[in-house]
Amino acid sequence: MAGNKRFLSDLMLVAGLVLLTDIFVLTPGLNGSFIRVVLGIPMVLFLPGYALVAALFPGKEDLDWIERVALSVGLSIAVVPMIGLGLNYTSWGIRLLPIIVSLSVFTLLMCGAAYYRRRKLPGEEVLAMSFRAVVFDLKDEILKKPETKVEKILMVLMVLSILASVGTLAYAAVAPKEGEHFTEFYILGPGGMASNYPTEYVLGENGTVIVGVVNHEYQTVNYAMDVRLENGSLDLPKNMKYINLAHNETWEETLKITPPFEGTEMKLEFLLFNESEKKVPHRELHLWINVSEKADEV
Repeated sequence: MAGNKRFLSDLMLVAGLVLLTDIFVLTPGLNGSFIRVVLGIPMVLFLPGYALVAALFPGKEDLDWIERVALSVGLSIAVVPMIGLGLNYTSWGIRLLPIIVSLSVFTLLMCGAAYYRRRKLPGEEVLAMSFRAVVFDLKDEILKKPETKVEKILMVLMVLSILASVGTLAYAAVAPKEGEHFTEFYILGPGGMASNYPTEYVLGENGTVIVGVVNHEYQTVNYAMDVRLENGSLDLPKNMKYINLAHNETWEETLKITPPFEGTEMKLEFLLFNESEKKVPHRELHLWINVSEKADEV
């Protein structure tokens, strides 16, 4: 039993890190950014490749530890994009939950395959992980003098590539990410739904709509709104004419519309301007309304 634990220690460590990453990434309230970075880097950059290498090379004489580490990083960099590419052609898409689940399943399956292959080998040939032995093996491999200049150059390039990969992934994980810059502009009916808009009016009476603006421009923006009926501006309260919103801030107000003249199939326009372009609307919406002089004409 002790021998089994010894040659399973690395696989149990990999499986434990995978499950720990899943818990902290997927459990609400535990997915702090720092913990996600600490656990996410090995999850993406090392664990899938290590489990695959363990399944392909179960014997301790197949590879030395520095080769295993290098292959683990290289295969992880190859496997993760392939899993993402496969998810792109499914209904799940490339999102956090499908990616973390796919990586976890792949890594755990490879750990299972590695365990199965190790059981088929004689005990003295099975790869057994000793942290002290790993450290000394890596130290000896790194510090020993290469036989040729080519080996020395390859060693330096390998170390630099691993460091560059880790640094790139860490930066991508912690750096602020900007998505598409855009502004939401919408109108709703009096019930707060995108339906039952007031389109039939009696002259002198009013109808109610809800107007909303959401700033996704990654900066504070000064907006100006204009409501026009047949190209003529209607009176608006000052708080609806000029709107100042910070990034991700939402503004929503109820607007009473009182048409000043009658007509049929008239275009009621809602125009939103931003501070950079004050003549051409940044966003525009419209309704077609009828205004009658008497109620029985509606």
